Amino acid sequence: MLNRRDFLYDLGVGGAILQAFPRKAGGREASAITKPISGTWFEFQHHATVEGVDWNPACACFSCRQWEGKVKEIADAGMEYLVLMATALYYRSFYPTTIFPPWRLGCRDLMETVLSAADKYGVKFFIGGGFYGTWDSPNIISDPAAAKNRLRAIEELSSLYGHHPSFYGWYWPNEAFINRYFSAEFIQYVNACSRLARQLTPKARILIAPYGTRVAVPDDNFVRQLESLDVDIVAYQDEVGVRKSTVEETPAFFEGLRKAHDRARRAAIWADVEIFQFEGDVYRSALLPAPFTRVLRQLEAVSPWVEKILVYQYQGMMNEPDSTAFCGSPASTGLYTAYRDWLKTHEPLMRS
Repeated sequence: MLNRRDFLYDLGVGGAILQAFPRKAGGREASAITKPISGTWFEFQHHATVEGVDWNPACACFSCRQWEGKVKEIADAGMEYLVLMATALYYRSFYPTTIFPPWRLGCRDLMETVLSAADKYGVKFFIGGGFYGTWDSPNIISDPAAAKNRLRAIEELSSLYGHHPSFYGWYWPNEAFINRYFSAEFIQYVNACSRLARQLTPKARILIAPYGTRVAVPDDNFVRQLESLDVDIVAYQDEVGVRKSTVEETPAFFEGLRKAHDRARRAAIWADVEIFQFEGDVYRSALLPAPFTRVLRQLEAVSPWVEKILVYQYQGMMNEPDSTAFCGSPASTGLYTAYRDWLKTHEPLMRS
């Protein structure tokens, strides 16, 4: 389990500090109001089986009606954006294509079902352009076969589902490790995908969510890289759930990145806040919901520096207690209820 230092924040000290002292971002006054969760990652099956042991089996059996119910549930929780992690996984597809054979799941028309539900409930989907190869392979972005299939999938997905009002944008899910800077290979991968997506879906917004936030160096070179990346939004992972960063450290990381984005004047800066904790060893055990005391601190920490907050992720970590599409551990209802209770008291502050 994680070593958590929640005592002072349980007393409300951390939130009081952040609320009391607005700071500047890029020469402008940063908002002192803690931002709510604007959206979440979304998946049909979790790519790391051991991590998703508490929700993968349930999702595999969901009927189309249950998938619609899950989209509605997330919308009812006040979330506007869904980021579909994968349209293919383990050489099987979640939509009709000859690239790979289909996944055999309880709902036979997954993509049409969730996009139609999103149309109905006013949700905006970023559609994932992966994984058209082994998802954790270090060379997936440069492998010629994977690249060919990836671009073909972008064409097919835009043709099949581009008419949906909820098809808001694209997400390139082969995440970059910012080892001080983005690699040239990653920039080439992103820009190749974006070039085709811009041609086919000119109004769609493009999102990436890199990791390595704690080691990014937001200097002149980093600003030039941001200027060269053909994306509209960069949602940096706060890396608290994977134990690479602490809540106390993240404000400094995001402050520096915000200043770099203000200089680059190209992509918006969002946050990808990890609302999970590992049951045991990192990457080798189940993901469980983090306590809301920690999640609230995470939201407070990044709020002054980003435009919107996405989380990884609602599925598995949050469930409405009476959900007709329950997936996750029993503790997921606790995180859901605590967040919804906080949101009810927080919304009047955001409107004032």
